[in-house]
Amino acid sequence: MHVAVFDIGKTNKKLFLFDRQYNIVWETSTQFVETVDEDGDPCEDVDHLTNWVQQALQDVLAKPQFDVKALNFSTYGASLVCVDAQGQAVGPLYNYLKAYPDELSRQFYLAYGPEERVSVETASPALGNLNSGLALYRIRHQKPDLFARMRYALHLPQYVSSLFTGQFHADLTSIGCHTALWNFDRQQYHGWVTAEQLDQKLAPLFPGNAVMDTVVYGKPMKVGVGLHDSSAALIPYLASFSEPFVLISTGTWCISLNPFNTQPLTAEELQYDCLCFLNYQGQPVKASRLFAGYEHEQQVQRLAAHFGVPVDTYKQVPYDPSLIDELPTRPVQPIPDPLTTKQPAVLVQSAFIRRDLTDFDTYEQAYHQLIHDIVAQQLISTELVLHRSPVDRIFVDGGFSKNPIYMALLASAFPQLNVSAASVAQATALGAALAIHDNWNPLPLPDNLVQLRPVDAPMHKPA
Repeated sequence: MHVAVFDIGKTNKKLFLFDRQYNIVWETSTQFVETVDEDGDPCEDVDHLTNWVQQALQDVLAKPQFDVKALNFSTYGASLVCVDAQGQAVGPLYNYLKAYPDELSRQFYLAYGPEERVSVETASPALGNLNSGLALYRIRHQKPDLFARMRYALHLPQYVSSLFTGQFHADLTSIGCHTALWNFDRQQYHGWVTAEQLDQKLAPLFPGNAVMDTVVYGKPMKVGVGLHDSSAALIPYLASFSEPFVLISTGTWCISLNPFNTQPLTAEELQYDCLCFLNYQGQPVKASRLFAGYEHEQQVQRLAAHFGVPVDTYKQVPYDPSLIDELPTRPVQPIPDPLTTKQPAVLVQSAFIRRDLTDFDTYEQAYHQLIHDIVAQQLISTELVLHRSPVDRIFVDGGFSKNPIYMALLASAFPQLNVSAASVAQATALGAALAIHDNWNPLPLPDNLVQLRPVDAPMHKPA
């Protein structure tokens, strides 16, 4: 018996098969060339994606060594697929990074604002098309022909699910993740959604841990509704640990997730790029974001050019506490908040971007300074979700979990907490499989889903 999971990212599209012990027994992946929308902006090729998803599942079902009993999906969020009454995609799958029209934003907040109140009520920083509710508002007001042809606007996980079930649903992990659609206090769509009659274009809600009994290419199967990838990646940790924890998921973005913080989101937290999203059980998870992975990528290129070494030299740099103690003390000039964001500058860029590399004698010293400055940001970002919550453990997964300098300095920054590097094989796909566990798998959950490596805190603490 196996469960199949599509894990669809912006870059990599993957299909996994898990056995009943949640070992990966087969996988495939691909990448697509983007297309453009009617404005010439890059976007996902929804037709190519549709064809690949359907063909990939047909191929795996044809393999006699596998007995696929269940199917679920996790995809990147903030993206809507408009479908007609037959479930055919109409219009592009707009990119969430597409610029949002200033005049339309003003129109929206004049009608339903102020911006701060809407953001607090929907637990969504004002992010333009990254608020998929505002993306739908844009279609209604600027693409009336597309809006008229559309029966439903489905978030991407639910669109992929509908390709196999023929059913149209919404799910809370997508509706409740920085969409500006959901009123977190009232646990229903926000008033502006019904005022604009957009609720009529949003499909009925379906539980993220339930399934639809479906025949897929002649085979009876339990099919889930699909999950937003941020929610899916948290599920293996919630399944493995009952004591309160914070998960720092590191990649291009470093996202601190606290499922145990029940404090209402404040306007100040929103200003610092903090938000809440809903897990598949409808419970809020407080999260804060930091663009630290991207900054690390940019700065190691700068270091490589300055010191004349390969870009990946940092991978061979061990943690050296004496280098931390010897870092230059010369202050850097503060940077004003960029005009393009209301986020405080301390979380937009670390101090390292403004440091003079001639102050450093060696690459190793400069790299320790870079990680020191990133962890100083991480302390602020993670404290936002830790505040007044009963947490005594921090788990770090992703790229920085393998960085000995980052992990040592993070443990030093949080000496009162147990800090561990965590490893989960394909956490997002695994989370989607675990969400529907009770519907297909008669075995209990295994106790080795998450591998932990505790980190001892050094004696010093980053400034």
